[in-house]
Amino acid sequence: MKFHYHLLINQASGGGNGKKTSTKLIELLEKRSYSFTSYFTEYPNHELEIVENLATDILFPWQEEFTDTLDCYPLLIVIGGDGTLHQVVNQLKQMDQKLPIAYIPAGSGNDFARGVGLSREVEKAFRQIIKTQEPRSINVLAYEEKIQETTGISVNNVGIGLDAAIVEHTNQSVTKKNLNKYNLGSLTYISSVFHVLFKQKGFPILVECNGQTYSYKKAFLCTTTNHPYFGGGVAIAPMADAAKPVLDLVLVERLSMFKIAWLIFLLMRKKHATSRYYHHHSASKLRIISTTPQYMQADGEALGEGSYDISYSIQSQLFWF
Repeated sequence: MKFHYHLLINQASGGGNGKKTSTKLIELLEKRSYSFTSYFTEYPNHELEIVENLATDILFPWQEEFTDTLDCYPLLIVIGGDGTLHQVVNQLKQMDQKLPIAYIPAGSGNDFARGVGLSREVEKAFRQIIKTQEPRSINVLAYEEKIQETTGISVNNVGIGLDAAIVEHTNQSVTKKNLNKYNLGSLTYISSVFHVLFKQKGFPILVECNGQTYSYKKAFLCTTTNHPYFGGGVAIAPMADAAKPVLDLVLVERLSMFKIAWLIFLLMRKKHATSRYYHHHSASKLRIISTTPQYMQADGEALGEGSYDISYSIQSQLFWF
């Protein structure tokens, strides 16, 4: 069976990496005479409109019998970062469309690709796509926040506290755009890490899982994930696995700067789980309650500041690789 590839391209992702990646991919497709159509995002959230139009008029769900009966299948390929993929998955969820998504990572972090074993090299990633015969079901994280009445899907993780404050500070940085022009956007992130690291205070939080409640008085970082990575390759939850039907919650308590340095040292050696300030919970469903206003992020997308009552569960999304 043949495919017509519909390329949703965020050229701005990864400080311009999206443009370089898409250029390589298009050259590859043209060289090998693949059938495709390109759609370029031109402004924030434009990918939502593109996906809505494609899902309404062109794309349709995969069925096993298509292998024998369909001449050409329209397949969506997303080229962008984790944030772009986050937007696409959530738009399809909102439309109740169960469509397979192919993905070629072109962000600055690309944690989803790391977590599911997708190559971050253009040609290798595309080879994984064309070798695929049917979509693969991947566990993703569904969240429902009751106080602000928001719901969504995360392909990586949802966090409140340190990681979310870093995302917020990075997005608000006046130097981010200028640095992105020279592919130095990661410097803004590093600057934000050190800025927030000194300012982030501990906050009380309740965790409910497996029929038990856990109370922490000085939470510093609280991240729920379904694979090991966050922050561009940091294995914060090395025990997590997207293939397993469980969620992993990592909570780190507020420490002195000396102890934070030691925990970072352990993190680099992948021995941070031995620290008594590092807590891990695993369950198919989780709930966290934070009454002290904190920032929240999902897949590196800032979701604002407030008090939270968040319930997490597992859902599946079809991916083509």
